[in-house]
Amino acid sequence: MEAWPTVAWVLLMTSIADWLKTVQSRDFTMTDIILLHPSTTPHPGGFKCFTCEDAADNYECNRWAPDVYCPKDARYCYTLHMMDNHGDSVSVTKRCVTLQDCQFTGCAAVTDSGYQVCSSCCEGNICNVLVPRNESSAVFSSTSPLVGSSGRVLPSTPSCVSVVIVSIFAAGHV
Repeated sequence: MEAWPTVAWVLLMTSIADWLKTVQSRDFTMTDIILLHPSTTPHPGGFKCFTCEDAADNYECNRWAPDVYCPKDARYCYTLHMMDNHGDSVSVTKRCVTLQDCQFTGCAAVTDSGYQVCSSCCEGNICNVLVPRNESSAVFSSTSPLVGSSGRVLPSTPSCVSVVIVSIFAAGHV
C-alpha cells in the first residue's frame, strides 16, 4: 500500500488542529483585561473604558476599542445597548463620561421599532466589558459613595423607565 494517503491524512489533521487553535472565543477573559491594564497612568486615578460608537455587537465594540485613557474629568464608563425584539444586539456604544451623563440608567422600549434600549454606568478600569440586557444589568455602579458638597450622600436618580411608569400612572388618575 502506498504511503501518500497516510501522509495526506496526517497533513490534513495537522492543518485542522492548527486552525482550531486560532479560533478565538467572542468573550474577553480576565487575562485579556489584565493585559489591557498597564502599571502607569497619564494622571492620578487614570483609567480606561471600552469605547466605540454604534458597533454591531459587544464583541465588535470591545475588539476594536482604542486603547486610550479617559479624560481627567471623566470618572465613569457608559454603555448604551440597543436590542431587537428577540434580544439580539442592534447597536452598542461605549464611552468615558462624567457623573451627569450617568443620571439615567435602565431600560426603555422604543415603541416605533420594537427595540429595547438599556444603558449602564460603572466606575473602574475597563468595567464596561459586558452590555446591559435587562433592568438587572442596566444599573449605575460606583466603587465609592456619591457625596455632595454638603457631605451627605446624594439620593439615587430614578431610571427612565421608572419616570415613564410614574407619569403614566399619575396621568391615569387625574
